[in-house]
Amino acid sequence: MTTASAAPESAPFSAAKYIKEIGRGVNGARALPREDAQALFDAMLAGRVSDIELGAVLMAYRIKGEAPHELAGMLEAAHRHCQPLAAPPDKPVVVIPSYNGARKQPNLVPLLAMLLARDGVPTLVHGVRAFHGRVTSLALFEALGVPLCATTGAAQDQLRAGTNPLAVLPIDVLSPPLAALLEKRAIIGLRNSSHTIVKMLQPVGAHTPAEALRLYSYTHPEYRETLTDYFSHEPANVLLGRGTEGEVVADARRSTRIDWLHDGHQRTMVDPVGGSIGEVPALPAGTDVADTAAWIRKVLDGAEPVPAPIATQIATIKDCLAQATRVAWASPV
Repeated sequence: MTTASAAPESAPFSAAKYIKEIGRGVNGARALPREDAQALFDAMLAGRVSDIELGAVLMAYRIKGEAPHELAGMLEAAHRHCQPLAAPPDKPVVVIPSYNGARKQPNLVPLLAMLLARDGVPTLVHGVRAFHGRVTSLALFEALGVPLCATTGAAQDQLRAGTNPLAVLPIDVLSPPLAALLEKRAIIGLRNSSHTIVKMLQPVGAHTPAEALRLYSYTHPEYRETLTDYFSHEPANVLLGRGTEGEVVADARRSTRIDWLHDGHQRTMVDPVGGSIGEVPALPAGTDVADTAAWIRKVLDGAEPVPAPIATQIATIKDCLAQATRVAWASPV
């Protein structure tokens, strides 16, 4: 509902004054205030920004990058455009974003999620159905016989299941506006801010730290510092690790550092060990859905061992969940 002085939510949104700030190039661009970043991203998701202005905004941020406070404003806007997903009444949810897929190494996000759910941990995976040239988690879930949720209501029912509380939710169901913005990559040829924001979503309940433990990964050490800075200043309950080719699952071939960021604090839960692990598992090729699904089935059936780094990641997740039940999480400001 709008007031008499407020613009209707469907009214065109002029982005020129924002582009003037963020579009001055690498050296001249300035970050928007948090409130402006939120308003701009909200208008983008609502389809209120013209195509030419939208393209300018996407390219400006691609060149400038998003400041931590801009990410915070964008995430607030993104949560407004997610379909409601009620939290389970008694347990926090492990939220796993999956938007990169496999290029070389096998995508073992489904293995991580299914092992967690098998142990009774409510687990939500959200991601894209397809990514050209890559094997997505959602394609693997379907190959493994795990249905994709058609509604957020179905997802919340799955998370409340007595056994195997696993929900796999396509982003086009969770947030059609975010899905539409992600698809601009096919037109422009480059990633945009939505690719960062969608991985930061906490789509459960009222989006509070107490309702979900989010997994987040990075590919470059300097990006870990940016993320650590961001999550240290925002209400968070996040496990941050290097992951595999942009996915949050631990690399099955080597030890991975895992940091827990919560209530304004950072704690290293797992210290990395240099080089490969002692016994590197024989992994399937990452480019074949059937081979990867067959290998995951063998691990789930006990015919192949769980790779040690993934077993460590699962133990760390459970440890954080257990500790979180004894912590009074700070309320969002």
